[in-house]
Amino acid sequence: MKLKSAVLRGADAAAGTLGLLDRKFDPDALIAAAQRETGLRDFGDETFREPLDRLLRACAAEASLSVVGRTAIHWDVRRFLVNLLYMRQVEIRSPGILDEEVRRPIFITGLPRSGTTFLHRLLMLDAANQVPKVWETIFPYPVRGARDADPAVRIQKVARQLRAFESLAPEFPGLHPLKATSPQECSEISAHVFASLRFDTTQHIPSYRHWLDETGHVAAYRFHKRFLQHLQHRSDGERWVLKCPDHVFALDDLREVYPDAQLVFVHRDPVKVLLSVTRLTEVVRRPFARQLDRLEIGRQESERWLEGTRQMIRAAQTDPSIIHVHYSDVTADPLASVEALYDRLDLTLPGAAADAIRQRTRAAPNGGYGVHRYTAEDYGLNLAEESEKFAEYTGYFGIETESRRKRALVHA
Repeated sequence: MKLKSAVLRGADAAAGTLGLLDRKFDPDALIAAAQRETGLRDFGDETFREPLDRLLRACAAEASLSVVGRTAIHWDVRRFLVNLLYMRQVEIRSPGILDEEVRRPIFITGLPRSGTTFLHRLLMLDAANQVPKVWETIFPYPVRGARDADPAVRIQKVARQLRAFESLAPEFPGLHPLKATSPQECSEISAHVFASLRFDTTQHIPSYRHWLDETGHVAAYRFHKRFLQHLQHRSDGERWVLKCPDHVFALDDLREVYPDAQLVFVHRDPVKVLLSVTRLTEVVRRPFARQLDRLEIGRQESERWLEGTRQMIRAAQTDPSIIHVHYSDVTADPLASVEALYDRLDLTLPGAAADAIRQRTRAAPNGGYGVHRYTAEDYGLNLAEESEKFAEYTGYFGIETESRRKRALVHA
């Protein structure tokens, strides 16, 4: 690993000397490349062009991209554009896709690292629940003709890509275990139209984040629904169960597109959340950036999720239909928590799903997450001050405060 890091640092130094790392990206060239690769030209809706331009300008100017970072941006953008072209082609052949009804989808959200992923994966064990999987959001359609027509081929390809990323970020699997067949967050879907806070997680791009906050997320949710229609058209699931912490910043926009959505908020001690999410952000960004500022990451995550808690409080005050789940309950008794959630949703948990939950939690009682030690001071965070800042949130929702030891043991 040390040798690989040294090689990458050398590549960054050489590319930086040649002025290659700060060059602007050309969105038109990337669009043309995707069209050449697929032999297709029709995107249908092209409102993605402004978000793409905003994203690429911010990445070039602010993200301090490494060689790996620039390569990843090119790969991501090309993949999303190729998927958009294939989706449009399929819609032309099968226009009924866009008539698919997405009824009463369940959206799980809350602070990151609060148990939303754990709950999502438990609900996936009910065969009636449909979730977008990692491989489906990366390759919803074959991109190499008949060779990729078998989903198993695409699943294997994504598994290799995940292993490649883990070789660059070996701490990632312990912080966020991920397989090609795992359920994926909604931010990966909206990333296809370049209007997603997923990019703000992997890159330091404050101007893009500000622009997206000002612009709103309605267009992104419209595409999100369109993407689900494509997946639903070839599946047998009864209901969608979706998950992403970033939904807390766009609840009104979500409701505009999904007026019958059923919202589930998962709550956890925000101090524990911050310690975990700052570390995850550092680990995810490190392969893509030449420079990282831990203190800046700490400030960014604290400010962002403080606003997220305010959004959740406002939503709870005006929408009594929101279902509230606590991390401490889910981890203490996962099956009882899922059964209580189903009761609130007027659903019945099948016996087979209950058995699967028992087996899963016995095999991986903490959801497969590792145990990590790091300090708040690493990120310029003062635990007492952070606890005070988030007091309105913890008080409003009656959140159990976890250990306040200066050196926190985090079960992320």
